[in-house]
Amino acid sequence: MIRYHAGKWGIRFAFSLQGSVFPKALVWALPCAMLSALINAAIFSNADFRHLKDWISANGVGLGGFYFVLGFLIVFRSQNAYSRWWEGGSLIHQ
Repeated sequence: MIRYHAGKWGIRFAFSLQGSVFPKALVWALPCAMLSALINAAIFSNADFRHLKDWISANGVGLGGFYFVLGFLIVFRSQNAYSRWWEGGSLIHQ
């Protein structure tokens, strides 16, 4: 049986925060998650807002808007990455 030495690429490397984008992303994601949990709790606990929950889930407004924005951002980022790649390839061939 072959024994491999993990070295610096072991399981600790997968969970290291040095050079990671997770701390910076957590600064943005955590307040948004807390705000959405607060809104969700307000909708479920207050009888005045229950019709809003039914309207959003019936019409799909919430997910439709989210999917539109997410799709737009993904397409925009992909287009920028492809244009940079194409420019780099054309500069190499000059």
